Amino acid sequence: MNPQNHILNLFLGLIAVLVVSSAIAFILKAKFGAENKTVSNLTSRINAWWAMILVIFAFTYMGKNAVIFLFLLVSFAALREFLSLIYIRRGDHIALVACFYVILPMQYIFIYADWYAMAMIFIPVYGFLFLPILAAICGDAAYFLERSTKIQWALMICVFCISHIPALLLLDLESGSSMELMLFLIIVVQSSDVLQYIWGKLFGKRKIAPSISPSKTVVGFAGGVLSASALAACLHHLTPFGAAGAFFIGLAVCMMGFLGGLVMSAIKRDLGVKDWGYMISGHGGMLDRMDSLCFAAPIFFHIVRYFYA
Repeated sequence: MNPQNHILNLFLGLIAVLVVSSAIAFILKAKFGAENKTVSNLTSRINAWWAMILVIFAFTYMGKNAVIFLFLLVSFAALREFLSLIYIRRGDHIALVACFYVILPMQYIFIYADWYAMAMIFIPVYGFLFLPILAAICGDAAYFLERSTKIQWALMICVFCISHIPALLLLDLESGSSMELMLFLIIVVQSSDVLQYIWGKLFGKRKIAPSISPSKTVVGFAGGVLSASALAACLHHLTPFGAAGAFFIGLAVCMMGFLGGLVMSAIKRDLGVKDWGYMISGHGGMLDRMDSLCFAAPIFFHIVRYFYA
């Protein structure tokens, strides 16, 4: 089947799922009332998913360059959320300008140009070295290590890690479409988040890390990850993996997504906030929606590049 037809069928299937989900949320709201916290949270999540799916598929149909631009905007929004929560001094201003207007666009230019080597080392090597240099030039030594480290972490997570998602579009696969592969990653990892929430709400009791993320339970983790891995096997036609390969790769990225969400929750607790921002109703900020993909995308990209491209 033509890749465009695969993508269209996938889009229609997701729309059908959202229609059913919206209908269920409407029934639950009528039964338990709009003030019920769980029902309200579920409704907000479904509404947010409507917006996100429509945006992602709209940019997908505009082609590779539009998708790269979309994730540049996602990285910009995520980086803004992260840096707005950390302690900033006057001596950091030049480094912050470099983050937003030099390093971030350059990373996506390297992705656009298909310059793999530079895309993989630009931020971890050159960004890591030059950002503290820019801060040191300003002569402000107060909390220098803490300030520099947080800016470096923000850049690694919000730009470097997220940029691996559109980087999938540049892979020359043995079979299949790179656009379908990118959608496979997003759907499986994000579905894992939703399924972990559902399993946890229905059956979860024992917390995994209550001081970091009170909503994450053992049953929620196991049920969500395994369910999303089964979904990955069902969507193997979007990949060059085969059903068994898709299941185990789905298992790997869903586990990384869970661990990434745990790490990002720990950072939020350290910063004293519940959500990264308020951009997406019912979902917090951009980073609240991207946290699991930040850790899953680089692993998925390199598995595909080394074994299937």
